[in-house]
Amino acid sequence: MADDNGQKTCFVVMGFGKKTDFETGRVLDLDRSYKYLIKPAVEAAGLKCIRADEIVHSGIIDVPMYEQLLTADVVVADLSTSNKNAYYELGVRHALRPYTTVVICEDGVKSFPFDVNHVVVRQYHHLGEDIGVSAVLEFGGMLTKAIKEISEQNPRQKDSPVYTFLNRLNPPELAKIVEAVANNAAMASPAPAATGTDELTHSVLMQQVEEAQKKGNWIVAKSLLSFAIGQKQKAGGQVDPYLLQKLALITYKSEQPTGQAALEEAKSILKPWDPDTSNDTETLGLWGAIHKRLFDITKDLQTLDEAVRAYERGFYLRNDFYNGINYAYLLNVRAGITTNHAEAIADFVQAQRVRKEVLMICENILSKSQKPATNDEEAPAMKEYRDKNYWVLATQAEAYIGIGEEAKGQSILEDAYKHSSDWMVKSTKDQLAKLKPLLEKSPLSFVLN
Repeated sequence: MADDNGQKTCFVVMGFGKKTDFETGRVLDLDRSYKYLIKPAVEAAGLKCIRADEIVHSGIIDVPMYEQLLTADVVVADLSTSNKNAYYELGVRHALRPYTTVVICEDGVKSFPFDVNHVVVRQYHHLGEDIGVSAVLEFGGMLTKAIKEISEQNPRQKDSPVYTFLNRLNPPELAKIVEAVANNAAMASPAPAATGTDELTHSVLMQQVEEAQKKGNWIVAKSLLSFAIGQKQKAGGQVDPYLLQKLALITYKSEQPTGQAALEEAKSILKPWDPDTSNDTETLGLWGAIHKRLFDITKDLQTLDEAVRAYERGFYLRNDFYNGINYAYLLNVRAGITTNHAEAIADFVQAQRVRKEVLMICENILSKSQKPATNDEEAPAMKEYRDKNYWVLATQAEAYIGIGEEAKGQSILEDAYKHSSDWMVKSTKDQLAKLKPLLEKSPLSFVLN
């Protein structure tokens, strides 16, 4: 149904933020899928694009969400990471409308539930933390074409399996049911007068959180994110685990009221997600980071072992550079304090092996990231490239230093430090300052001598 300006609308069903795809173990940034791939493609087709977090509302989010599933001229459902809410909302759309629903998914998903096998699923390639230029150009164009075609069909072809298999089923009369939904919503939850905070959409708040985080202003970021979570809880909506993971990160980075207190608070935020048994690699990475920092303060060996277990589990589940490089570092830490020489050697050797695996992971990521063809270090495209790939480059450098290739690692660091935030550079330098003494006290030196 067209908006107040007569423009047709497209409602996008998908998850928010960074989500772990449990089939592949990769973490996908779904916000980038929406911002750089889906939304531009929808707008290129001439439709107004709406996602749930962009809806300004002062009541329960479910009401406008169901209204969009019913009335939107087109619905695009992204099933990447097998998001449960996305599957459910797709089912609602298929039950309400016989046509104009487009199902998409990133190509890491190799199998779909039986019911979804009856519909066409258009797939695109996701790089994990980013969307590649080729996906934007190729798949974006295909999505635009698909939206235009299903919007202009005459006669329209059914894409809902409900109406395809129950071919005598009649869809609800849209005008009447929209009126009924509106009346019901007005009776069930009359909207209060709008205030400045009521009009803050979730997406706007999250943009502000990101800006504060980039500046290293953790206290402001925590306040904004806590407010965003509070808004969702107040409106009766389900809080996305991604938001709580982000809150845990920002909380321990704030170091308020003290470093240890902030870490303990971050632990309590993650505890409901059962980090001891979780297969969510984002949770495991955070759990490892918290205990790594707690060990620096308390020197408690059980805390160190907890950090090692978390990073190890996260690394082998996800095969990623973040968990891997921290796992290797903590193996060196443990090797440096254990009184059992054989265990010290085992940890030290394992750390070297992990770093070599991490190097291959980093090289693979960087090979797929298109570096701008320019020698101008100040060019906006070059700045964006370095900012996006900072942690990959910093990790690659640390891995080289860890296996004894100091000069190569330092050369990469000099490249990585350009155009990077101060807190990111400080974090890398602090880590390397702790690592180098551990490497100098190698337990292998006793064996070799």
